[in-house]
Amino acid sequence: MIYFDNAATTYPKPEAVKNAMLYSLNKYGSNPGRGGHAMSYETSGKIYETRKIISDFFGIEATENIIFTKNCTESLNIVIKGLAKKGGHFICSSLDHNAVVRPLEALKNYGVCSYDIAKVEEDDFDTVRNFERLIKPQTIAVVCTGASNVFGKMLPIKKIAAMAHSYGKLFILDAAQTAGAVRIDCQNDGIDFLCTAGHKGLYGPMGTGVLILNSNERLNTLYEGGTGSYSAVLSQPEKYPDRFESGTVNVPGIIALGEGVRFVSSIGIENIYRNEQKHIISIYEALRGIPQIVLYTNPVSMNERFMPLISFNVQGIHSEDTASRLADDDIAVRAGLHCAPLAHKTYGTTDTGTVRIAPSIFTQEKDVKLLLTSIVKIAKAI
Repeated sequence: MIYFDNAATTYPKPEAVKNAMLYSLNKYGSNPGRGGHAMSYETSGKIYETRKIISDFFGIEATENIIFTKNCTESLNIVIKGLAKKGGHFICSSLDHNAVVRPLEALKNYGVCSYDIAKVEEDDFDTVRNFERLIKPQTIAVVCTGASNVFGKMLPIKKIAAMAHSYGKLFILDAAQTAGAVRIDCQNDGIDFLCTAGHKGLYGPMGTGVLILNSNERLNTLYEGGTGSYSAVLSQPEKYPDRFESGTVNVPGIIALGEGVRFVSSIGIENIYRNEQKHIISIYEALRGIPQIVLYTNPVSMNERFMPLISFNVQGIHSEDTASRLADDDIAVRAGLHCAPLAHKTYGTTDTGTVRIAPSIFTQEKDVKLLLTSIVKIAKAI
């Protein structure tokens, strides 16, 4: 299979990630923090090691503020619903994924909080101003994606965070698409809560996510249960990470995620971005010369910043039909609305969806050539 669906989850995974999962099933088979024997202690130590790897990667000193979840969606739900209070207000962006919008919509439907959507513009100054116009006294936080998972458009998160802080509001980042591909430093970027997937740009396994707490703001818990600590007390512990890690954690996945982050660090974030963007530019340059191809962004533009992915359509063909025809040539892409209806509404592609191409560090030039050959064949057939 020629795989270009890396914005959904990266494939293949590094050998070190696969090996770590297998090894941990034998070496670290005990429940961390739940036993007084050697294997439990060793497992706890290995989990701590991964917290340290991730805290260093994202510029956080307190390793206990690294919370392991099963995906970015869970991390976002923990933060958004943990901050929510009656009469509160949130602001999100017009490019956000349903992982952001649906929790906000649920809170609105429950009669707890309201939310507004800030339009993302071509110019970063205008984007920040759109967020600022929506600030209210009751606003709790600004929450937005680091980049559109459909069109790759990056948001000026540092400027948005600074604006939010100037009004005394919190800033939550959905880094599912940017973590591992662009450098993120929670301290320097002003990120109060960072939510991300482990299985995308961090090259960890599916079923892993991270929530980083970089604020003293107290979150209510989304769920409660056994933590291996303060067991005689019926209320949920206050200390981190126990407060948000009830139940047995995904030990093999977490350990493998640590190896994924090590892999990214060893190659270098800038090198990964440069390599992937090289492929996207090649694809863009080839596709823009085909009359039947509709493109929505220009990744080579010097006026905008984009993640290394691109969306397109073939005129007269629904995006899912195009993806199906590519699949017939054993090429994997993602088509449809990509769980991001706001982004498609912004770009005017709600009716057709788009075909998304997203390379990874493992993508080769021969893969790009085969992809383009298949797209040309589809376009010429209409």
